[in-house]
Amino acid sequence: MNIFISGTSRGIGKAIAQHYANESENKVFGISRSSSDLEISHAQLDLSETENIEKTIKDLLKDIDQLDIVFLNAGVLGKLQTMHEADLNDLKNTMDINLWAQKVLLDTLLLKNPKLVIAISSGAAVNGNMGWSGYSLSKAALNMLVQLYASEFQATKFIALAPGLVDTQMQDTISNTSAEKFPSLERLHQARGTEQMPSPDKFVENFIAKYQQITSIESGSFIDIRKI
Repeated sequence: MNIFISGTSRGIGKAIAQHYANESENKVFGISRSSSDLEISHAQLDLSETENIEKTIKDLLKDIDQLDIVFLNAGVLGKLQTMHEADLNDLKNTMDINLWAQKVLLDTLLLKNPKLVIAISSGAAVNGNMGWSGYSLSKAALNMLVQLYASEFQATKFIALAPGLVDTQMQDTISNTSAEKFPSLERLHQARGTEQMPSPDKFVENFIAKYQQITSIESGSFIDIRKI
């Protein structure tokens, strides 16, 4: 299979890339802001530089005709802050990467007629907890972006997938943010270091185990892996 993954230098994206790269029949293509130490076809790309996305992706995928799976994984947490205190520039930066860069990626990747697109979303897209501000907004918008593309490209299946609690670098920021102001963070603080917050590798194991159920849902849907 030909598989494209964004954000392959660390976390969930790296774990997904490593899983598929371990199978010799797969050809894995990845992008990330940092260099990658995986044995995959890789290009460095900062998604905040949207003007560079199309050319980078076209160059990376120039030798293939079709993609089997696309994982839109790369994104940013942004600042944890209340909406009324949020700086508009901070919100725009989060939206630029978590939403508009994803649109440019999709528009370019769809030239390769992918069979399946999985966009990594979040429970924050629907929970609306205080403090998540730009992240919640951007992931809610990403869910709608997936739904809209699903209605336009019916030969491709689109899924917005919330991975649940996963111990990634994003959790470093969350762990260093007080739960006194943002009570929803307390659950994450307590979960870190326990089986309630698995490693990226454990997440991938769970994803693969539930792959048939995940990919059998209606195109354009949002699903939380914890509810499968």
